[in-house]
Amino acid sequence: MKNDPVSNETQEPKEYDDRLGNASTCVETLGIEIPCLIDDMKNSTDGAYSGWPDRLFVVDVDGKIAFRGEPGPRGFDPKAMEKALKEVLKK
Repeated sequence: MKNDPVSNETQEPKEYDDRLGNASTCVETLGIEIPCLIDDMKNSTDGAYSGWPDRLFVVDVDGKIAFRGEPGPRGFDPKAMEKALKEVLKK
């Protein structure tokens, strides 16, 4: 898959519909096949989950956080995350 920066350009969204359009373009262009969630215009999810620095989460089937990793990459603990995933999959 080619990731051509010129043909994949999007504009900064001014409204939520613009943000959805950008996301749809990315999903189609990059062939993304997993569910994608789009944050609101206030970036509430980004703020709540402390997206910077990188952080890993496991969310269970009820939508509750089953694992919250430490800020990465130094705080990443793949074994602890694997354990949490196995626990979630048991349910």
